[in-house]
Formats: sequence, C-alpha cells, structure tokens
Amino acid sequence: MPEPFAINDRLQCGLVIGGGDRDSVLSLGKRIEAAGLDSAWVGDHISFHIPLLESLTLLSFLAGVTSRVQLCTGVYLMPLRNPTTTAKVTSTLDVLSGGRLKLGIGVGGEFPPEFEASGIPLEERGPRTDEGLEILRKLWTEDRVEYAGEHFSFGPVTLSPKPLQVGGPPIIVGGRKGPTFRRAGTLGDGYLSHMCSAEQYEANMRLIHGHAVSAGRTEAPFEPGAFMFGVLDDDYEAALDRAASLLEMIYKRPFRDAAKKYCLLGRAEDWLEQMQKFVKSGARHFVFSLLSDHDAFFEAWETTLRPGLAQIKV
Repeated sequence: MPEPFAINDRLQCGLVIGGGDRDSVLSLGKRIEAAGLDSAWVGDHISFHIPLLESLTLLSFLAGVTSRVQLCTGVYLMPLRNPTTTAKVTSTLDVLSGGRLKLGIGVGGEFPPEFEASGIPLEERGPRTDEGLEILRKLWTEDRVEYAGEHFSFGPVTLSPKPLQVGGPPIIVGGRKGPTFRRAGTLGDGYLSHMCSAEQYEANMRLIHGHAVSAGRTEAPFEPGAFMFGVLDDDYEAALDRAASLLEMIYKRPFRDAAKKYCLLGRAEDWLEQMQKFVKSGARHFVFSLLSDHDAFFEAWETTLRPGLAQIKV
C-alpha cells in the first residue's frame, strides 16, 4: 500500500519572533536569516494576556527585510477572520515575499474574550475552521468560486493575483486535540505540535497517518513540526524555574510540571538529546520559542546546535 505522505528527512529549525516594537522585530528577523535558520515564526491573537503584533502584518514587514527565510504563522487563528479576507491577504503576502509563506493554522479558544470581541461564538470555531480551509484552497487556485456552507456562503468570486506557490502556501495544522489530527491528515500539508512530549508526538502522528489513509491521500508532501519553548542555561533547575515562571505569566496558570515535560531546558547538548527523541517520533521541523537570552541562543546555534543537527539520526 502506498504511503499517504512524502516526508522530507532534512531537519529544519526556526525561531519565533515576539516583541512589540519595530527595531526588535527588524533586528531579530535579519539575524534569523543571517544565522542560516530555515524559518521565522509569529504567534497570533486578536487579544491575549501579553501584547502581540498582528501576525500577517508582521510577516509582511519581515518579507521586506529578508529574502530567503520561510515566513510562518504559528498559529493563525482561522475562525476569528473571514476566510475570503484571509485568502486575499495571504495571497498578497505570498506574492510579495517571493513564495515564502507557510500558513500554520489553529482554532484557538484558550482566550474566549477575543472570540466575543470578534463576534464569533466559541463553539463554532471548529466548523468555521473546516469551512475556512476549503475556502482558502478554492480561492487560491480557482476562478469564479462559489461556496455554500453552514457559516459561509458566497459566489461567484475570483481573487487575483493568486499565490506565487502553486496550490497556495502550505497549510500547517497546529493543535493538541482530535480534530487537529483529522484536519492535518485530511487537509493539511503539515502538523505543528504544541505542549507535547516526544511519546505523545509519536501517537499523534499515528492518528494523523490514519486519517490520511482513510482520506485516500497518496505521497502528499507533508511537514511534521514541533513547537517548543526553550531556555538555555548550564543549570537545569535554573532553566526550569525561568520557563515555569514565564509560561505562568503568559498563560495565567501553573506551569512547572508542564515545563518539565514539554520544554527544551538546560545546555545546548541537552536540547539536542531531546530533539533526537522528537525526530525518532517523526518531527522534522523544530520551532524554538525562546524564554531566555537571544544572544546565548545564537551562540549555541553556531557552536553546538547547528553542527549537532548532522548527528541526529533520522
């Protein structure tokens, strides 16, 4: 039986860009590209516990100051926007970036006030995302699109220009629950884990594979990614303390036990050992969200992490 996915064994690494000011975003974006990292990722919320710039606007800014690095959302909250508008903005961004956009998507829900403020019932976020993904694909690739669904109905309408990437930007499905694995397996071009152990990652990939087989997919290009918070420190306990403290501030709940299970902590060599476990479980693209000093990360990237990737067994 043919495999549902064609997965490239080359390991990739990217870095999340946070911050809320022009200079810090500009500096970090240029630094990511110069360091040879594969991708730059941005988070997405309309409103949250901490300040966040709007994701696609931020990537548009980065597109103008970089030329090689992949530009990715991790993850864009689909149900908070009309998918026709999303299709238009992402098409524009893909054209202006030279075909470098990867659209990581998710349903959100951990901060209900942003759904209320956007006029979207929280319980509709899953079905709206399913319809939205269908609409994106159609508007990216077809003319005179007509659509009739439970939440969206329109047509005929044509969006032009189309994305530069044939078929549109890759859609990377992020999340932690069952519908995530169904969407990734049946509709996605990749999967992005969040707060996930290596053992759970392997189980999630089996579920995604099963959905892809049921959908009749064959040799579809697919990119399994792992979103991981990280703290570099020679002292493991100090790294754990920092991770737990900052994640508690971000998510407004206790995080020490979760940080032990889900974060990259300690020395760069410790990170590589944990990454090896994720690769064995199927991950190929690591997305680092730093909770410690960027200078320390880039030094470790050059001296240990980047060379160490070649020693990880795929």
